[in-house]
Amino acid sequence: MKKTIYGILLWTLGGLVFGCASSPTQLKKTLEDHPEILVNAIEKHPELIFPAIQEASQRNDAILQEQADKNEANRVVKDLANPLKPILAEGRAYRGNKDAPILIVEYSDFQCPYCGKGFETMKQVQKEYPGKVRFLFKNLPLSFHPLAMPAAKRFEAIVLQSPEKAYKYHDTIFSHQNKLSADGEAYMDQVAKSLGVNMAKMKKDMEGEVVTGRIQADMQEAKKFNIEGTPGFIVNGVSMRGAYPFSHFKEIIEKTTAKKGSS
Repeated sequence: MKKTIYGILLWTLGGLVFGCASSPTQLKKTLEDHPEILVNAIEKHPELIFPAIQEASQRNDAILQEQADKNEANRVVKDLANPLKPILAEGRAYRGNKDAPILIVEYSDFQCPYCGKGFETMKQVQKEYPGKVRFLFKNLPLSFHPLAMPAAKRFEAIVLQSPEKAYKYHDTIFSHQNKLSADGEAYMDQVAKSLGVNMAKMKKDMEGEVVTGRIQADMQEAKKFNIEGTPGFIVNGVSMRGAYPFSHFKEIIEKTTAKKGSS
């Protein structure tokens, strides 16, 4: 960010102060050797410089966004041609019919605020396509979210008792992330207990091979698909990295289902 701001300042002041005579390298050296030039220019002409910096920053953001959109479009085309294939193991917690035409696999972190937004978007997708979505939640607890791994372990341990209760736990935690942050593992246990979960079995299974193995496998699969942040999604074989709005999901769903229909 610091380099970006410096570059914008250099670009802006180069046009305002030095005109077209000096090269960017010369301007950079001059400002580094004589920073008072920059300070004096800002002090004397803030009404000219700050609007120019803002405009330059907006242009820079637009260029970066355009490149990001282009990269995203290229990646979608690539995934449409060669759909990604996440593992759909028996015994995992699925929502929706096995033969549903829309398959969404999410890689998520219970403590991530963007995953909270992704949760709301998934509700909208399921409402827009009733009976047509099969959903599988997978775990990608990030190391800098200390409550993410304990929450993931409880989810998968509850799955071993009841997938329905596991998704009620999932929904409650994401709907009340503020309580999760405030009360931590005590809140997770409170939610599990309210759902009638066998707490002794849950605690034992949390550290068992099945639960820890599933979480590690989910994390490795996310890495294989170049999903490093959360949330990440695979929608009918097309990867999506980030908390995209519903409109983007709809676009991918329409493209992939049309492709299925024509093949």
